[in-house]
Amino acid sequence: MQTSSLALLALAAALALLGGCVAMEGHYPAKGDAKPHPGVADAHRYPIHGIDISRWQGEIDWTAVKGAGTRFVFMKATEGGDHIDPAFKRNWEGARRAGVARGAYHFVYWCRPAHEQAIWFKQHIPNDPDALPPVLDVEWNGHSRSCPQKIDPELAREKIRLMLTELEQLTGKKPVIYTDIPFHKDVLEGQFNDYPYWIRSTAALPETRYNNRPWAFWQFTTTGRVPGIKGDVDRNAFYGNEGEFVGWMTGRFDIGTRRWTRERPVPPNPGPEREAPRAPAVAQMPGSATPVSSAFQPVADEIAETE
Repeated sequence: MQTSSLALLALAAALALLGGCVAMEGHYPAKGDAKPHPGVADAHRYPIHGIDISRWQGEIDWTAVKGAGTRFVFMKATEGGDHIDPAFKRNWEGARRAGVARGAYHFVYWCRPAHEQAIWFKQHIPNDPDALPPVLDVEWNGHSRSCPQKIDPELAREKIRLMLTELEQLTGKKPVIYTDIPFHKDVLEGQFNDYPYWIRSTAALPETRYNNRPWAFWQFTTTGRVPGIKGDVDRNAFYGNEGEFVGWMTGRFDIGTRRWTRERPVPPNPGPEREAPRAPAVAQMPGSATPVSSAFQPVADEIAETE
Protein backbone atom coordinates (compact mmCIF):
# COMPACT_ATOMS: atom_id res chain seq x y z
CA MET A 1 0.00 0.00 0.00
CA GLN A 2 2.81 2.40 0.93
CA THR A 3 4.70 1.60 -2.29
CA SER A 4 1.56 2.20 -4.35
CA SER A 5 0.93 5.52 -2.65
CA LEU A 6 4.47 6.66 -3.30
CA ALA A 7 4.15 5.65 -6.94
CA LEU A 8 0.92 7.60 -7.30
CA LEU A 9 2.47 10.65 -5.72
CA ALA A 10 5.44 10.41 -8.07
CA LEU A 11 3.12 10.11 -11.06
CA ALA A 12 1.09 13.14 -9.94
CA ALA A 13 4.27 15.18 -9.53
CA ALA A 14 5.47 14.20 -12.98
CA LEU A 15 2.14 15.14 -14.54
CA ALA A 16 2.20 18.48 -12.77
CA LEU A 17 5.63 19.23 -14.15
CA LEU A 18 4.54 18.28 -17.65
CA GLY A 19 1.36 20.27 -17.81
CA GLY A 20 0.46 22.24 -14.74
CA CYS A 21 -3.07 21.10 -13.95
CA VAL A 22 -3.04 18.08 -16.26
CA ALA A 23 -4.17 15.78 -13.47
CA MET A 24 -7.22 18.01 -12.82
CA GLU A 25 -8.39 18.17 -16.42
CA GLY A 26 -11.22 15.67 -16.39
CA HIS A 27 -12.47 15.81 -19.98
CA TYR A 28 -9.03 16.55 -21.46
CA PRO A 29 -6.27 14.64 -19.64
CA ALA A 30 -3.69 15.37 -22.35
CA LYS A 31 -4.02 19.13 -21.87
CA GLY A 32 -2.72 21.31 -19.09
CA ASP A 33 -1.81 24.76 -17.87
CA ALA A 34 1.63 26.13 -17.02
CA LYS A 35 0.12 28.50 -14.44
CA PRO A 36 -3.24 27.09 -13.34
CA HIS A 37 -5.47 29.43 -11.37
CA PRO A 38 -7.94 28.02 -8.83
CA GLY A 39 -10.44 30.72 -9.73
CA VAL A 40 -11.09 29.13 -13.14
CA ALA A 41 -11.12 25.47 -12.08
CA ASP A 42 -14.79 25.24 -13.07
CA ALA A 43 -13.79 25.64 -16.72
CA HIS A 44 -12.66 22.01 -16.70
CA ARG A 45 -16.19 20.85 -15.99
CA TYR A 46 -17.40 21.97 -19.40
CA PRO A 47 -17.28 19.12 -21.92
CA ILE A 48 -16.33 21.08 -25.04
CA HIS A 49 -12.98 22.87 -25.17
CA GLY A 50 -11.05 24.67 -27.88
CA ILE A 51 -8.18 27.07 -28.43
CA ASP A 52 -7.42 30.39 -30.08
CA ILE A 53 -4.20 31.08 -31.93
CA SER A 54 -2.20 33.51 -34.04
CA ARG A 55 1.28 33.63 -35.55
CA TRP A 56 2.80 33.49 -32.06
CA GLN A 57 2.04 29.78 -31.69
CA GLY A 58 4.46 29.01 -34.55
CA GLU A 59 4.22 25.74 -36.44
CA ILE A 60 1.33 23.63 -35.18
CA ASP A 61 0.90 19.87 -35.39
CA TRP A 62 -2.83 19.87 -36.07
CA THR A 63 -3.13 16.09 -35.91
CA ALA A 64 -1.85 16.19 -32.32
CA VAL A 65 -4.10 19.14 -31.48
CA LYS A 66 -7.09 17.19 -32.78
CA GLY A 67 -5.98 14.04 -30.98
CA ALA A 68 -5.94 15.89 -27.65
CA GLY A 69 -9.68 16.48 -28.02
CA THR A 70 -9.68 20.04 -29.33
CA ARG A 71 -13.17 20.69 -30.71
CA PHE A 72 -12.73 24.18 -32.15
CA VAL A 73 -10.16 26.85 -32.90
CA PHE A 74 -10.49 30.57 -33.49
CA MET A 75 -7.52 32.00 -35.37
CA LYS A 76 -6.41 35.52 -36.08
CA ALA A 77 -6.96 36.49 -39.69
CA THR A 78 -6.87 40.27 -39.98
CA GLU A 79 -6.24 43.43 -38.02
CA GLY A 80 -7.21 46.98 -38.80
CA GLY A 81 -7.23 47.71 -42.51
CA ASP A 82 -3.79 46.61 -43.66
CA HIS A 83 -2.61 43.56 -41.71
CA ILE A 84 -3.03 39.82 -42.27
CA ASP A 85 -1.68 37.37 -39.74
CA PRO A 86 1.21 35.72 -41.62
CA ALA A 87 0.34 32.26 -40.26
CA PHE A 88 -3.35 32.48 -41.03
CA LYS A 89 -3.45 30.63 -44.35
CA ARG A 90 -1.26 27.82 -42.98
CA ASN A 91 -3.33 27.48 -39.82
CA TRP A 92 -6.63 27.62 -41.68
CA GLU A 93 -5.69 24.80 -44.02
CA GLY A 94 -3.99 22.76 -41.29
CA ALA A 95 -7.05 22.82 -39.06
CA ARG A 96 -9.31 21.96 -41.99
CA ARG A 97 -7.21 18.93 -42.95
CA ALA A 98 -7.15 17.68 -39.35
CA GLY A 99 -10.91 18.09 -38.96
CA VAL A 100 -10.84 20.78 -36.27
CA ALA A 101 -13.76 23.21 -36.59
CA ARG A 102 -12.21 26.61 -37.29
CA GLY A 103 -13.25 30.23 -37.37
CA ALA A 104 -11.46 33.49 -38.18
CA TYR A 105 -11.27 36.62 -36.09
CA HIS A 106 -10.65 40.26 -36.91
CA PHE A 107 -8.81 42.44 -34.39
CA VAL A 108 -10.28 45.94 -34.36
CA TYR A 109 -7.88 48.88 -34.64
CA TRP A 110 -9.60 51.90 -33.12
CA CYS A 111 -7.64 54.52 -35.05
CA ARG A 112 -8.97 53.33 -38.43
CA PRO A 113 -12.46 53.94 -39.85
CA ALA A 114 -14.76 50.96 -39.51
CA HIS A 115 -15.73 50.95 -43.19
CA GLU A 116 -12.05 50.49 -44.17
CA GLN A 117 -11.73 47.57 -41.76
CA ALA A 118 -14.94 46.07 -43.12
CA ILE A 119 -13.56 46.20 -46.65
CA TRP A 120 -10.29 44.64 -45.49
CA PHE A 121 -11.72 41.64 -43.69
CA LYS A 122 -14.29 41.08 -46.43
CA GLN A 123 -11.38 40.76 -48.83
CA HIS A 124 -9.37 38.37 -46.67
CA ILE A 125 -11.54 36.41 -44.21
CA PRO A 126 -12.55 33.14 -45.87
CA ASN A 127 -16.22 32.48 -46.39
CA ASP A 128 -15.98 28.69 -46.45
CA PRO A 129 -19.37 27.05 -45.90
CA ASP A 130 -17.98 24.79 -43.16
CA ALA A 131 -16.26 27.61 -41.25
CA LEU A 132 -17.45 28.67 -37.82
CA PRO A 133 -19.10 32.09 -37.55
CA PRO A 134 -16.55 34.92 -37.65
CA VAL A 135 -15.36 36.75 -34.55
CA LEU A 136 -14.92 40.47 -33.94
CA ASP A 137 -12.16 41.02 -31.35
CA VAL A 138 -12.83 44.25 -29.45
CA GLU A 139 -10.58 45.38 -26.61
CA TRP A 140 -8.53 48.42 -25.71
CA ASN A 141 -4.91 48.15 -26.77
CA GLY A 142 -2.91 50.40 -24.49
CA HIS A 143 0.34 48.70 -25.55
CA SER A 144 -0.07 49.73 -29.18
CA ARG A 145 2.70 51.98 -30.44
CA SER A 146 0.47 53.70 -32.99
CA CYS A 147 -2.99 53.67 -31.38
CA PRO A 148 -2.90 53.31 -27.57
CA GLN A 149 -5.76 55.69 -26.74
CA LYS A 150 -9.37 54.88 -26.01
CA ILE A 151 -12.15 56.37 -28.10
CA ASP A 152 -15.63 57.57 -27.15
CA PRO A 153 -17.79 54.56 -26.14
CA GLU A 154 -20.63 55.54 -28.45
CA LEU A 155 -18.26 55.82 -31.41
CA ALA A 156 -16.80 52.44 -30.49
CA ARG A 157 -20.31 50.96 -30.53
CA GLU A 158 -20.98 52.51 -33.93
CA LYS A 159 -17.84 50.89 -35.31
CA ILE A 160 -18.73 47.54 -33.76
CA ARG A 161 -22.28 47.68 -35.10
CA LEU A 162 -21.12 48.34 -38.64
CA MET A 163 -18.47 45.63 -38.62
CA LEU A 164 -20.76 43.01 -37.06
CA THR A 165 -23.30 43.70 -39.77
CA GLU A 166 -20.73 43.37 -42.52
CA LEU A 167 -19.37 40.11 -41.12
CA GLU A 168 -22.86 38.66 -41.02
CA GLN A 169 -23.70 39.85 -44.52
CA LEU A 170 -20.49 38.28 -45.80
CA THR A 171 -20.96 34.87 -44.19
CA GLY A 172 -24.67 34.60 -43.44
CA LYS A 173 -23.71 33.65 -39.86
CA LYS A 174 -24.17 35.69 -36.71
CA PRO A 175 -20.70 36.82 -35.56
CA VAL A 176 -19.24 36.26 -32.11
CA ILE A 177 -17.98 39.20 -30.01
CA TYR A 178 -14.69 38.63 -28.18
CA THR A 179 -13.89 41.04 -25.37
CA ASP A 180 -12.14 41.46 -22.03
CA ILE A 181 -13.20 42.90 -18.67
CA PRO A 182 -12.13 46.58 -19.10
CA PHE A 183 -13.61 46.97 -22.58
CA HIS A 184 -16.85 45.27 -21.63
CA LYS A 185 -17.26 47.61 -18.67
CA ASP A 186 -16.50 50.73 -20.71
CA VAL A 187 -18.39 49.93 -23.90
CA LEU A 188 -20.38 46.70 -24.01
CA GLU A 189 -22.25 46.31 -20.74
CA GLY A 190 -25.92 45.95 -21.64
CA GLN A 191 -25.15 46.21 -25.37
CA PHE A 192 -25.41 43.80 -28.33
CA ASN A 193 -27.30 41.29 -26.23
CA ASP A 194 -28.51 39.42 -29.31
CA TYR A 195 -24.94 38.36 -30.12
CA PRO A 196 -22.91 35.53 -28.57
CA TYR A 197 -20.06 36.67 -26.36
CA TRP A 198 -16.63 35.12 -26.04
CA ILE A 199 -15.15 36.59 -22.88
CA ARG A 200 -11.78 36.52 -21.18
CA SER A 201 -11.61 35.76 -17.46
CA THR A 202 -8.43 34.06 -16.31
CA ALA A 203 -8.77 34.42 -12.53
CA ALA A 204 -12.48 34.12 -11.71
CA LEU A 205 -15.80 32.84 -12.97
CA PRO A 206 -16.89 35.02 -15.90
CA GLU A 207 -20.29 35.70 -14.34
CA THR A 208 -18.61 37.54 -11.47
CA ARG A 209 -16.52 39.79 -13.72
CA TYR A 210 -19.06 40.61 -16.43
CA ASN A 211 -22.13 41.61 -14.42
CA ASN A 212 -23.92 38.32 -15.14
CA ARG A 213 -23.34 38.59 -18.89
CA PRO A 214 -24.44 35.36 -20.63
CA TRP A 215 -21.45 33.91 -22.42
CA ALA A 216 -20.94 31.43 -25.22
CA PHE A 217 -17.17 30.93 -24.94
CA TRP A 218 -14.89 31.42 -21.97
CA GLN A 219 -11.18 32.09 -22.44
CA PHE A 220 -10.01 30.83 -19.07
CA THR A 221 -6.22 30.75 -19.46
CA THR A 222 -3.48 32.20 -21.62
CA THR A 223 -0.85 29.73 -20.41
CA GLY A 224 -2.46 26.54 -21.62
CA ARG A 225 -0.56 23.47 -22.74
CA VAL A 226 -1.91 21.50 -25.69
CA PRO A 227 -0.16 18.67 -27.55
CA GLY A 228 0.96 19.86 -30.97
CA ILE A 229 1.67 23.44 -29.82
CA LYS A 230 4.94 24.55 -28.29
CA GLY A 231 4.58 26.93 -25.37
CA ASP A 232 1.59 28.93 -24.22
CA VAL A 233 -1.76 28.83 -25.95
CA ASP A 234 -5.13 30.29 -24.98
CA ARG A 235 -7.68 27.70 -23.94
CA ASN A 236 -11.44 28.14 -24.10
CA ALA A 237 -14.60 26.39 -22.95
CA PHE A 238 -17.97 26.32 -24.71
CA TYR A 239 -20.82 27.00 -22.31
CA GLY A 240 -23.22 24.28 -23.46
CA ASN A 241 -23.60 20.60 -24.20
CA GLU A 242 -22.84 18.51 -27.26
CA GLY A 243 -26.24 19.00 -28.83
CA GLU A 244 -26.04 22.78 -28.50
CA PHE A 245 -22.52 22.86 -29.89
CA VAL A 246 -23.45 20.80 -32.96
CA GLY A 247 -26.64 22.81 -33.35
CA TRP A 248 -24.65 26.04 -33.33
CA MET A 249 -22.16 24.76 -35.90
CA THR A 250 -24.96 23.64 -38.21
CA GLY A 251 -26.92 26.87 -37.86
CA ARG A 252 -29.85 25.36 -35.95
CA PHE A 253 -29.04 26.82 -32.53
CA ASP A 254 -28.47 30.50 -31.78
CA ILE A 255 -26.04 30.63 -28.88
CA GLY A 256 -26.55 34.39 -28.55
CA THR A 257 -30.23 34.10 -27.70
CA ARG A 258 -30.18 30.44 -26.55
CA ARG A 259 -32.90 29.61 -29.06
CA TRP A 260 -33.21 26.81 -31.57
CA THR A 261 -33.79 28.27 -35.00
CA ARG A 262 -33.13 27.41 -38.62
CA GLU A 263 -33.15 30.81 -40.22
CA ARG A 264 -32.27 34.32 -39.16
CA PRO A 265 -32.60 37.40 -41.38
CA VAL A 266 -29.43 39.38 -41.94
CA PRO A 267 -29.81 42.81 -40.30
CA PRO A 268 -29.78 45.99 -42.37
CA ASN A 269 -26.64 48.07 -42.45
CA PRO A 270 -26.30 50.70 -39.71
CA GLY A 271 -26.06 54.37 -40.53
CA PRO A 272 -22.76 55.87 -41.68
CA GLU A 273 -20.07 56.52 -39.11
CA ARG A 274 -19.78 60.06 -37.90
CA GLU A 275 -15.99 59.80 -38.20
CA ALA A 276 -16.04 59.23 -41.98
CA PRO A 277 -19.10 60.86 -43.56
CA ARG A 278 -17.56 61.00 -47.02
CA ALA A 279 -16.91 57.26 -47.18
CA PRO A 280 -19.29 55.14 -49.29
CA ALA A 281 -21.78 53.07 -47.32
CA VAL A 282 -20.52 49.55 -46.86
CA ALA A 283 -23.97 48.20 -47.69
CA GLN A 284 -23.36 49.22 -51.30
CA MET A 285 -20.29 47.02 -51.60
CA PRO A 286 -20.79 44.21 -54.13
CA GLY A 287 -21.73 40.93 -52.48
CA SER A 288 -22.41 42.39 -49.04
CA ALA A 289 -26.14 41.75 -48.94
CA THR A 290 -26.13 37.95 -49.17
CA PRO A 291 -23.70 35.15 -48.28
CA VAL A 292 -21.29 34.18 -51.04
CA SER A 293 -19.17 31.11 -51.69
CA SER A 294 -15.61 30.93 -50.43
CA ALA A 295 -13.80 34.14 -51.27
CA PHE A 296 -10.52 33.31 -49.57
CA GLN A 297 -7.73 34.54 -51.82
CA PRO A 298 -4.55 35.28 -49.84
CA VAL A 299 -2.63 38.33 -50.96
CA ALA A 300 0.65 37.79 -52.72
CA ASP A 301 2.68 39.92 -50.35
CA GLU A 302 1.84 39.59 -46.69
CA ILE A 303 2.06 42.81 -44.72
CA ALA A 304 4.39 42.83 -41.72
CA GLU A 305 2.75 43.07 -38.34
CA THR A 306 3.22 46.43 -36.67
CA GLU A 307 1.85 45.74 -33.23
